[in-house]
Amino acid sequence: MDLQSSTPVAFLYVADRERAIGFYCDTLGLALKSSDGFGDFIGNGKGLIRMTVMPDYKGGPHPVFGWDVDDVRAVAQALGERGVKLTIYDGMGQDELGVWTSPDGAKVAWFNDPDGNVLSLSGG
Repeated sequence: MDLQSSTPVAFLYVADRERAIGFYCDTLGLALKSSDGFGDFIGNGKGLIRMTVMPDYKGGPHPVFGWDVDDVRAVAQALGERGVKLTIYDGMGQDELGVWTSPDGAKVAWFNDPDGNVLSLSGG
């Protein structure tokens, strides 16, 4: 068994397949790898996102997927230019882009996909 060298797969649920593919592929720039009757595999670096359709799905309040990036502010800025609105939470002390700086200096930002899944950026 060699899980260390295997391809990781994260699972996301969506209500509207075409809308979600548009967001993850067109807006975020990820690549659709394959599709079947139940969902889609979207490439994400060395991993995959398995997007499964659940017609009445609604995302919850906590992050379900995220990216560790070198420059959170730069990625947040680029996402904003693509029409992605980062979430600003009352009382968190985020900057104008929606980036929060943790007590240890790490940067974190959050945004939602069209189905309400909370996604995050973290790093420097």
